[in-house]
Amino acid sequence: MASARFLSLLPIVTLSLLLTTTDASSRSLPTSHETTVLDVVSSLQQTQHILSIDPTRSSLTTTTAAKESIPVFLNSSSPLSLELHSRDTLVASQHKNYKSLVLSRLERDSSRVASIIAKVKLAVEGADSETHYQPEELTTPVISGASQGSGEYFSRLGVGTPAKEMYMVLDTGSDINWIQCKPCSSCYQQSDPIFDPSSSSTYKSLTCSAPQCASLRASACRSDKCLYQVRYGDGSFTVGEYATDTVTFGSSGKVDNVALGCGRDNEGLFTGAAGLLGLGGGALSMTSQIKAKSFSYCLVDRDSGKSSSLDFNSVQVGAGDATAPILRNSKIDTFYYVGFTGFSVGGQQVSIPSSAFAVDASGTGGVILDCGTAVTRLQTQAYNSLRDAFVKLTANLKRGTSSISLFDTCYDFSSLSTVKVPTVAFHFTGGKTLNLPAKNYLIPIDDAGTFCFAFAPTSSSLSIIGNVQQQGTRITYDLANHLIGLSANKC
Repeated sequence: MASARFLSLLPIVTLSLLLTTTDASSRSLPTSHETTVLDVVSSLQQTQHILSIDPTRSSLTTTTAAKESIPVFLNSSSPLSLELHSRDTLVASQHKNYKSLVLSRLERDSSRVASIIAKVKLAVEGADSETHYQPEELTTPVISGASQGSGEYFSRLGVGTPAKEMYMVLDTGSDINWIQCKPCSSCYQQSDPIFDPSSSSTYKSLTCSAPQCASLRASACRSDKCLYQVRYGDGSFTVGEYATDTVTFGSSGKVDNVALGCGRDNEGLFTGAAGLLGLGGGALSMTSQIKAKSFSYCLVDRDSGKSSSLDFNSVQVGAGDATAPILRNSKIDTFYYVGFTGFSVGGQQVSIPSSAFAVDASGTGGVILDCGTAVTRLQTQAYNSLRDAFVKLTANLKRGTSSISLFDTCYDFSSLSTVKVPTVAFHFTGGKTLNLPAKNYLIPIDDAGTFCFAFAPTSSSLSIIGNVQQQGTRITYDLANHLIGLSANKC
């Protein structure tokens, strides 16, 4: 009889055990908040993949056949397109493990952010006006700090006639286009041969009276040839001759008389690339020079090894896209400020004063969209509010290391294959919302399952939306209509 009573209790005991047992392969949040799924296994597999990539010229170099048939455009609005690659697919890794790679990325990223903040500060304080130097002043050595960013995404362009193809860093935070040139007094190592202007039939030095020379923030004159200098906030620099040449955009077309720096003394910058493709809002940027009505890019996951595209005049903002107005800072025209109103976490609006994202009358503050910065930086008050809202809804998840480099909120997902996490969304002026994939705000720091909340505070009043949060989203800059479109999953 006792045996029968015991058997009758088994279903109850079994059900109770089932309800209280936690599955080690996945973990969930209470369903009262909006959640999304992070694929832990897929993210960790990519950490192994990126370290095993062998950058070879044959797999990444795009050759241009029948160059004579490429259409020539002179400051036109015709479509132009380039392939876009992440830095780690082009530069052979020197790192023994993924954590070492991440820490290297974050160190570069901190230098990049310091450079942007310094540039804005100089402009706001009125110290970034046009300056004319004596030639010897431009070539005075400057102590080279850490890389200004070393470039996180590269495109391959042709320069000169015949076109010499080379990788250049994509940079929405710079205006001056430049490449390393022979003869070179100080050049860093790059993947392609250094450009020799004497081999190009279309290379022309700019005179000191040329309007492009007058538009430079730092210039000098030698034998009626215009000299340029670009210094970055961390002490890195490029110095050389300012000239024009033909630029070829793969097989889609070429543009004559593009002004670019021919750098003869370049230090601390962009290892692997031949130079920089400036996509900022200033008059000397590539977008301004070719009079582009729009440009767009999609930044693939840096650990995927895949490529995407950089397109001019071919992608329009879609009706279903999240949109934000492009705002201008009267003190500096390089950066793309966006109308930004805040965040939601788990479907709930985070309480942050709107003043945290506004540009004030002096030109300080605001939010910029930048492809060269990796981790989104937020004014400290805004960051604390966002982080606290996220932490509140992840109390059931196992916390990891207390802090790693920029990150103060990390988790241990080593025993999980997937995990439900609170949603995170950006809200823009005009009411549109961009829902971020979980992998765009919880990123692996090592190959053992440590993931960190990929935002960081800054003591500056300027906030920067970085490329980790932009990955997998096509960003369209509709310059004609002063609008930015963000299209998820359109790479």
